[in-house]
Amino acid sequence: MLQTPTGGAGSGTAAAGGRLMSIGGVLNQLRDEFPEVTISKIRFLESEGLVEPRRTPSGYRKFSAEDVERLAQVLRMQRDHYLPLRVIREHLDALGRGEQPALPAPGGSRELPDGFGEPDADRPTAARVGRAELMAAAEVTEAELAEWESYGLVTPGPEGGFDAESVNVARLVADLGRFGLEPRHLRAMKAAADREAGLVEQVVAPLRLHRNPQTRAHAEATTKELAALSVRLHAALVQTALGVRLH
Repeated sequence: MLQTPTGGAGSGTAAAGGRLMSIGGVLNQLRDEFPEVTISKIRFLESEGLVEPRRTPSGYRKFSAEDVERLAQVLRMQRDHYLPLRVIREHLDALGRGEQPALPAPGGSRELPDGFGEPDADRPTAARVGRAELMAAAEVTEAELAEWESYGLVTPGPEGGFDAESVNVARLVADLGRFGLEPRHLRAMKAAADREAGLVEQVVAPLRLHRNPQTRAHAEATTKELAALSVRLHAALVQTALGVRLH
C-alpha cells in the first residue's frame, strides 16, 4: 500500500490532515510500489483524463490523496492485468458510479491465458502474453511493434510470447514515442541497459555457481536488488544531468 512520506512544510508531499501534494510528492509516494513511474508518466495519465489534479494560480499541479490512489489503481491495472488506458478508464468510471464491474481480461474481450494474472505455485516462470495482449497494453500497432523488435527493444521468448518486463518496455517506448523519440533514438539506451546488465551478472555469477542452494537462491534476490538500484541511479543521473527539479 502507499505510504505517506514524512517531511517538512516545504517538502511538497502530503501530510496528515489531507493536505495536497506536488507532482514530486506524488512521484515519491508511488515509487515505493512502482519504481519505474516518472513525472512524464503522471503527466501523460493526466492528459488522458485518468486523474484531474487541482491547479494553483501559478499553474502548479496539486494532488489529493484520492488522486494518488487513483493513479496507483491505474498503474496496478497496467502492471498486473496489461490493460489499455481506455479499458482502465471505463473500469474506473464504472466504479465511480457505484458499480462493481469485473476486471476486464487483457485486450478487452479475451480470457486470461493459463497462468496469466495470479501466480501458480507450481509455475516458477512468469506468465507470458501474446502479441495482441502486448499491443493492447501499449496501445500500438503491429507495424510499431515489429519496428521495436527490429531494434531489439522488445524481444519475444524462445517459445513465443512476451514476459511482464517486455510489456513494461513496450509501454515506455510508446510513451517516449509521444514525445517524438523514435526507436532509432533509443538504441543508446538499449546499449547502456545491456552494459548495466553485464555488470550485474558479473556480481551475481559466483553466487549462481555456488554449491549451497540457499546461496544460489540469494543470487536471484541480489539480482533484483541490483537492478532496482541501477534503475534508480540511472534516473538520478539523468535528472542531475538535465538539472531537473521536481515540483
